Amino acid sequence: MQTASGDLDRFDQAILRVLATEGRIPVTELARRIGLSKSPTQARVKRLEEEGVITGYRAILDPIRLGRAHVAYVEVKLSDTREAALQAFNRAVLAVPEVEECHMIASRFDYLLKVRTADIQDYRRVLGERISALPHVASTSTHVAMEAVKEAAF
Repeated sequence: MQTASGDLDRFDQAILRVLATEGRIPVTELARRIGLSKSPTQARVKRLEEEGVITGYRAILDPIRLGRAHVAYVEVKLSDTREAALQAFNRAVLAVPEVEECHMIASRFDYLLKVRTADIQDYRRVLGERISALPHVASTSTHVAMEAVKEAAF
């Protein structure tokens, strides 16, 4: 890994591995696990945050318990791919809460969306009323996920 301040050493990498899965770990436990004392560990975490390597901490929610078990991946083809059209799509897709991820793709389509809804009927509504109505959408193609084998923030 490379940062603006140079390479990350083995302690930095160990800190990142632990924090990626246990973001709420007490610094004393983190220090114990990586083999440093508390103060240098705290200083390293602060530096990693300031350098933008650690961009934040968040709660990971269970979508099934929240009634959003249905996952679909949607290929989106735009009718216009000039910069203004791309920016219009990008801004508008941010306002669709069911779109969990949106990636511009170098492929036969322009974007790949990960959409999470309650069920197939809810997905159909979101596709028809929200996604298809986004700026410059020419066509969509849906792939429904049957099972999540691996999902991770990083």
